[in-house]
Amino acid sequence: MKMADLGCIITAIVTPFDERLDIDEEAFVSLMQHLAASGSDGFVVAGTTGETSTLTDDEQIALVELAVAERPPGVTIIAGAGSNDTRHAVHLTERMCELGVDAILSVTPYYNRPNRRGVVAHFTEVARASSVPFVLYNIPQRTGTDMSNDLLRQLGQIERLDYVKQSNPDNLASISGMRVYAGNDDLLARTLDLEEAGGILVASHLVGPQMRRMFDEPLNRAAIDKSLRDVYETLGAVGNTAAVKAALEMLGHRAGGLRLPLVEVDPAEREAVREMLVRHRLLEPAAA
Repeated sequence: MKMADLGCIITAIVTPFDERLDIDEEAFVSLMQHLAASGSDGFVVAGTTGETSTLTDDEQIALVELAVAERPPGVTIIAGAGSNDTRHAVHLTERMCELGVDAILSVTPYYNRPNRRGVVAHFTEVARASSVPFVLYNIPQRTGTDMSNDLLRQLGQIERLDYVKQSNPDNLASISGMRVYAGNDDLLARTLDLEEAGGILVASHLVGPQMRRMFDEPLNRAAIDKSLRDVYETLGAVGNTAAVKAALEMLGHRAGGLRLPLVEVDPAEREAVREMLVRHRLLEPAAA
């Protein structure tokens, strides 16, 4: 199985904040280095898990600029640059391309929920603004709009619309003209079984080496996936960004708090995350 140009294990990296909830640049660079050494081929910077919805444009652009400048050798940088305002998405796309990113992650316009012709027109305009490939992001549970596989095939005929991050399990299939990335951790094994690109993942913050093995060891893929199901379930039940930041802090990495409206884990959620880390021998059990 050939690895996609952008890599197989792509981590949708969190954005660490300091005590004032400003971006902690030192912690971000340190986390990139750790994750690259733990199986990540690249990073989505300023995506959903990176709390892009609470970053200003200046913060978003500066964070991507930092990622490009400080990236570990050989990793790819995919910049979140989506918007439900086409002009804004074009502006962000142009700025990210100027910074030297490898690709753009662009979500289906949310809230205003355009029809099919509107989706095609939107992505046609952002594609014209880019000098790098796009990863289209289909996540109807957040946007209210689902891109059918037929629509994705149509979009795949547009230059630079080369990939899709598929977060609708009912749509998971190979698409003519596009490579497919799993958009949910629990879809990675199915996506690799289709001999598709890989996954844009959250659990890889914690179990990156195991997820990497799912690509490297196809005969063991199903067993590895089964062993990680409780990781996916715990992160999903608590809320991916809050749970991952809590887990990273427990493991000694600076991740910081969250910007409202996201809130930090409560005591019961923290204990669920801690127990999951202990089960996977990532953390020692608490002393009796």
